Amino acid sequence: MSGVKVGLVGCGNISSIYLENAVKFESFEISACADVDLARAKQVAAEYGITKAVSVEEVLHDPEIELVLNLTPPSVHAEIAIQALNSGKHVYNEKPLSVTRSDAKEILAVAEEQGLFVGNAPDTFLGGGLQTCRKIIDDGLIGDPVSATGFMMIPGHERWHPNPEFFYQPGAGPMFDMGPYYLTALIFLMGPIKRVTGSAKITFAERTITSEPKYGEKIKVATPTQVNGVLDFESGATASIITSFDTWHHQLPPIEIYGSKGSLVVPDPNHFSGPVFIRKAGDKQWSEHPLTHGFTVNSRGIGVAEFCHAVKNEKSPRANGNLAYHVLDVMQGIYDSSEEECHYKLTSYCNQPAPLPAAISEDNFDRLLTEEMLTK
Repeated sequence: MSGVKVGLVGCGNISSIYLENAVKFESFEISACADVDLARAKQVAAEYGITKAVSVEEVLHDPEIELVLNLTPPSVHAEIAIQALNSGKHVYNEKPLSVTRSDAKEILAVAEEQGLFVGNAPDTFLGGGLQTCRKIIDDGLIGDPVSATGFMMIPGHERWHPNPEFFYQPGAGPMFDMGPYYLTALIFLMGPIKRVTGSAKITFAERTITSEPKYGEKIKVATPTQVNGVLDFESGATASIITSFDTWHHQLPPIEIYGSKGSLVVPDPNHFSGPVFIRKAGDKQWSEHPLTHGFTVNSRGIGVAEFCHAVKNEKSPRANGNLAYHVLDVMQGIYDSSEEECHYKLTSYCNQPAPLPAAISEDNFDRLLTEEMLTK
């Protein structure tokens, strides 16, 4: 297949890994990049050999661009996505889909009206670590999932990030910043969620930056930094999740899944690799399970590549807009539950993403996906 022409919008820190990995896939080509800071776009274009460094407006109206890769801050995800869709272009967003349900619904509605597709990060669930975990579950090695835990607990980003203010504003915080990795992984492994219960709070109203170049500056915190939730899945399984910027140290695993016949240690869902550990009911100790799929290094961009294969064949991508909206609905639902002191029953639904073909790797990715699309 010929590569989909992609226009990258937003040349911040995350753009580098997409640009670095783009050349590894045949299904798309980043042919233009844009940023509100045109000098930044030109710098990135020169560094990665991109033909065009232009304004955001020019990318949105470039007739050669088929897909907009939207790497802007979450607060403008909806604005850029809707403009791109109205310009006749598919959209693949960084996470989250949007800051609010209403904006996210509008993105999906415009896409449907225009007959276009929406994709969304994270794509880490397409990596070898989580794909291996899905195969373990599908093969029945731990039986039916009964419950799970997910923990993302750190002190906060003001210690190391050069511009940490964003992480303490609406649309960020530990849940909106890191929750998409954990929730997407759990939905991929256990299916959609039907109800959530949560407790969310701002522990410290002000944070002090201790990183450079803004050492000593103060941040007013405007979003919860300690978020505890309970997830009830359509399957009947339950999970507990904690996301925190208020925890100095802990010894809890990123994700564990407890099945009717054994337990599974799932690797960090922010990464693509393992290790993966399994312990069946009668086992005396944990054993490491070999990875069954490739893409075990930082493979951000694999979601865009799979998206382009799907779009070309008019199929639903695995990292699709409905999945991203379901994740957003869960995150906001945990906040709503905390504020209203009640359960939140989700109004959204998504299909559990299909696993990638067995033994897929960097060497056979495009061939196997092409074969898969032709047989669907």
